Amino acid sequence: MNRQALIIDCDPGVDDAVALMLAFGASELDLLAVTTVGGNVPQVKTTRNARMLRQIADREDVPVHAGADRPLRRKPAGAGEFHGAEGLGFMAPFAPAKGVADGHGVDALINAVNAREPGTVALAVLGPMTNLALALRREPMLAKRLGPVAVMGGARREGGNITASAEFNVWADPEAADEVMRSGLPVTLFGLDATHQVRATDARIAAVADLRTPMADTAAAMMRFSQQVEREIVGGDAPPVHDLCPVAWLLRPDLFDLAPCRIQVETASELTRGHTAVEFRAGVAGSQPHRWAVSADANGVFDLIMDKTR
Repeated sequence: MNRQALIIDCDPGVDDAVALMLAFGASELDLLAVTTVGGNVPQVKTTRNARMLRQIADREDVPVHAGADRPLRRKPAGAGEFHGAEGLGFMAPFAPAKGVADGHGVDALINAVNAREPGTVALAVLGPMTNLALALRREPMLAKRLGPVAVMGGARREGGNITASAEFNVWADPEAADEVMRSGLPVTLFGLDATHQVRATDARIAAVADLRTPMADTAAAMMRFSQQVEREIVGGDAPPVHDLCPVAWLLRPDLFDLAPCRIQVETASELTRGHTAVEFRAGVAGSQPHRWAVSADANGVFDLIMDKTR
């Protein structure tokens, strides 16, 4: 079996945690590294959380590298109200047995990509794009050497989840997102238009919990916390599990419909900070270097979780 080499750049985060459980359990993926960034909670917590999750999944073969602890130009912003003060919902933090790998996350990303044939290393970005922007600054040829790049970020039809038009990951470091979109990297974005279709209903959470494995228990607990937040803050009952989408797409691209487009990110206006302008019209865009996820097969995504966390 040809395994897809993959780096996951993340800010765990309850939905990052579910995505990591999926990736840790997928034998089709050759996980080269997990790199962390400040986002949902500060970087020191996202790095600890990634190590906790790695230990639960019994995947201590995967190095965890600490990356950027702040946005390129902005003050750090968190989303603890959606993820819990420590980032992993109801889970009490503990000191993982294995430490952080040597080397900054940005260096780890560059080195892992340069060590392999061009186009063979995929990247899933589940938090702010700070690490990727810094890597592209240092090594512009990454735009040609990286394989598939799948990013959770952005909003169009659905509106924003942090402001009227902005999704949190892009809003948290809009300058980084802008640099990535302008870099020539053919990014595939999974914004709220698609991720809001992938929701953790009672039945789906219960089915995962019924597997009774450490990874499934963890994924179910994260979704239960998100469900409580959804009820208390949003007024719904089935929360979206945003960060599942990029990892699920790398495993099963047939579960998503994508459209070619050009994406630009607003950085100048505080009112529309982090807004993603998604232009599908080729005559207006000029070129269409990006792809935007327009729909997702939620049942198929949750079937993947069931399969990979057994």
